[in-house]
Amino acid sequence: MRLEVNITNILLMIATTFIFSLILVPICKKIAFHIGAIDYPNKRRLNKVPMPTIGGLAVFISFLFGYMIFGRGTTEMISILIASFIILMVGLIDDIKPISAKYQLIGQIVAVLIIILYGKITIDDVTILGAHFVFPTPLNYLITLIFMVGIINAIDLSDGMDGLSSGISIIYFLTITIIATIIGGGKLGNMDTTIAILMIGSLLGFLVYNFPPAKIYIGDSGSNFMGLMVATTALYGFKLATFTSLLIPLAILATPIIDVLFSIIRRSLKKQNPFTNPDKEHLHHQLLKMKFSTKTSLLIIYTINLCFSAVSILYALGDITYALILYFALMIIFLFIVLKTDILFPKREKGKKK
Repeated sequence: MRLEVNITNILLMIATTFIFSLILVPICKKIAFHIGAIDYPNKRRLNKVPMPTIGGLAVFISFLFGYMIFGRGTTEMISILIASFIILMVGLIDDIKPISAKYQLIGQIVAVLIIILYGKITIDDVTILGAHFVFPTPLNYLITLIFMVGIINAIDLSDGMDGLSSGISIIYFLTITIIATIIGGGKLGNMDTTIAILMIGSLLGFLVYNFPPAKIYIGDSGSNFMGLMVATTALYGFKLATFTSLLIPLAILATPIIDVLFSIIRRSLKKQNPFTNPDKEHLHHQLLKMKFSTKTSLLIIYTINLCFSAVSILYALGDITYALILYFALMIIFLFIVLKTDILFPKREKGKKK
C-alpha cells in the first residue's frame, strides 16, 4: 500500500510541474523575442533560424511552483534555491547578451559555495575499489566544488542539439526516482528524490517544445540550472544513501562526461583553450556527420544513456559484480564506437596525400 501511495504522489508531482511547464514555455518564448534572448544561426550552431533561448526560465519557475506545493522547507533546500536563482540569473544575462566564460564560471562557483557553506552539502568520504578515503575540511569543500562545477559544465556542454541536454537530464532524474522507489522505500520523501521528481515534470513540459524540430532552446540559464540540480541530487543522494556509491550518478552521466573529457583532450591537442574555444566535434556532431538525422542522433544518445541507467539500477539492486562487468563492457563498446569517429583525431579522406 505504501508503494501505491508513493507512485500516486510521484505521478501527481510530475503531472503538476509538466502542465505548468507546458503553459509557461510559450510565454517565455514571447518574452525571449521581446528582450532579445535569441540564438542566431552561425557556423557552430545547428539552428537555421533565430531561436528563443530562455526555456530554462520556464523549467525553473515550474520546479519552484512544484516545490512550493510538494516540498518541505529546510536549510539545505533554501541554499539550493538561492544557488539556483544566482546561476539562473547569470545564465539569463548570457542568453540576452553573451558574457565571458570566466564570469559564467564565477557565477557557478558562487552558487556552489552557497550550497557547500550554507547548505552543508559536501563530499566527506568516498570508497573506491574497497579503499575508503576521508576528506577533512577544507579539502572536502574543494572536492565538492570541483565535482559540482564539473557536472554543471558537462550538462551545459551537452546542450548542442535539440532535446539533448533536457533528455539526458530526464533520464538521470528518472533513474534516481526508480532507484529510490525500488530500494529506498521511505526515502522517497527525501530532498534528492523530491527534486528529481519535480525536475522530470518540469523538463518533460519543456521537451514538448524542444524535441526536434525545436521551437525554443533551454539556454545557458536552463542548462546551468539543470546541471546544478543534477550535481546536487548526486551529492545529497550519496549523503543519504539513496544510492550507495557516487559511481551510480557518474555512470548515468557517462555520455556527457566522456564527451566533455574528449572535448578537453581534443582542444588541448590543438593548443586551444579547452573552455573558451567551442567547436563542432562533439558526439552529437559526429553522429550528424555520419548522416544520421537530428532525431535519430538524439535517440541513439538517449539509448546509450538508458543502457548506462539500466546497469546503474542493477548496481543499486546489489548485483555489483554483474553490474561492474556490464559497465566495463558498455564502456568498451561506447569508446570503440566513439573513437571510430574524428572526435579526437581528424580522419584523412581516402586518397588524400599527407
